[in-house]
Amino acid sequence: MFKDNKKILGSQKPITPDVQKSKFDQRAPQRILSLSPGTRVGWLRTILFVFLDAIVVSICWKTAQWISNNFNIFSAIPSFDLVGNSVDRPGFLLSILLITLNSIAAAGLYGERESRRQYFKLIKSLTFAQVIILFLAFLYEPEAIFSRSTFLLAWLFNLIFVLAGRLILEGNITNIRRRGKLPKKIFLVGTAQDTLVAKIALKLVGNKEYKILGQIDLSIKENLHRWQKILEDISQQKVGEIFVCSWESIPNYMDFYWSLKTAGIHLRVLPVGLNIPSQVPKIDMIGGMPTIIFSPPMIIGSDYWLKRSFDLVLSTLVLIFAIPLFLLIAILIKLDSPGPIFYQQTRVGLRCRHFKLWKFRTMVRNAEQLHKKLEEQNEIKGGVLFKMKDDPRITKIGKFLRRSSLDELPQLFNVLMGQMSLVGPRPLALRDFEGLSEHHLIRHNVMPGITGLWQVSGRSNIIDFENAFRLDMMYINNWSLALDFMILLKTIKVVLFPDGAY
Repeated sequence: MFKDNKKILGSQKPITPDVQKSKFDQRAPQRILSLSPGTRVGWLRTILFVFLDAIVVSICWKTAQWISNNFNIFSAIPSFDLVGNSVDRPGFLLSILLITLNSIAAAGLYGERESRRQYFKLIKSLTFAQVIILFLAFLYEPEAIFSRSTFLLAWLFNLIFVLAGRLILEGNITNIRRRGKLPKKIFLVGTAQDTLVAKIALKLVGNKEYKILGQIDLSIKENLHRWQKILEDISQQKVGEIFVCSWESIPNYMDFYWSLKTAGIHLRVLPVGLNIPSQVPKIDMIGGMPTIIFSPPMIIGSDYWLKRSFDLVLSTLVLIFAIPLFLLIAILIKLDSPGPIFYQQTRVGLRCRHFKLWKFRTMVRNAEQLHKKLEEQNEIKGGVLFKMKDDPRITKIGKFLRRSSLDELPQLFNVLMGQMSLVGPRPLALRDFEGLSEHHLIRHNVMPGITGLWQVSGRSNIIDFENAFRLDMMYINNWSLALDFMILLKTIKVVLFPDGAY
């Protein structure tokens, strides 16, 4: 960490004035007046929101004065004029705009997406601005005649229409991003495993909002030696942000950060390789040093009952509408091969308790006896799970059911019995459970699910159990009802357009 600060990443040539003034350095003469792609987009977005707020606030005050002048709203109440009817006076509206916009800016509501969407803070900022305007009007314009109806209506209109305008604009920006228009160009830095998990997470939550232009593993020495060339190529591709997925793969954090800063590229760290929860982080300063406080959801208490109620209602509805499909699948299984319609297998669920998992039968009757002979052909690294692309035990109709995931439908009964949830880590068979390491057992602290983050992120294409485990932990650490709903929607897409299932 405390290596010679004249080296980049501990293995580069010393920084000379020529290197520092290279063409991708923000301090280079030809880039003094230019902005990086990320900064330029940020400034344009801020200007757009400031312009929108200014227009809406002006219209609200003008409308409030017009209504106040033409309709005596407070006729039943004794007249009590606060300040003058001064919206049309030179500089008065400009003063209102400056106070209101500065109040919004001081609350950080022109920042990044999460900051802009703190609507309760927006209401407080607009109210505070009105109080300041009222105070200054009394202080500097006591002789003006400005009806209190104008003031109160302007405050009410500001709350309604500034909030509505921002909601509409945010919705349009989100819609444009999700349709793949104007995507954010990003570059991933991290190990192959961490960048894979990051890609899955970004695809799940961001949809088409991000365009990944490439990735680089800086734990490889060859990449360290050519980092400046890589950084120059990244800059030329107009990349706005670099996402670090494996923070431990960066040998010298400060040099890495400053190399990005001088190139005008923003840095974002994903907590993929850090193995820490990332839900609702709170930054607290201790003696000028930032610390991060995490409050991850444990899916207990009210969260558990909210999730359980959601599972019961939705699984009941699906079962009612899926009765004809159940009958059709049952007939096809009977016609395809001898044996029962349903298959029950002991699985390990919440708190490592055993339960019987229900599925439509997709294998021949003696599948368990044939399993040991096929163990050597297991395609899952680590040996925890058993997956085989051309498993000879699977029946003809079984291949279709597995590929479409329709064989999982009977697990809705497990959900009704309280043994499973609609979304969660997949329950493991006894053979698979015995192969777990101690750190894997944390996945059994939550209810197992019919579908999960792993199942909608490549399914059988993920051939390393550690990657599957990390996806399960990502789900547990970031659980919300909205995430459950998103995964269910992705599951429907996977069922309709199967890819990577066998």
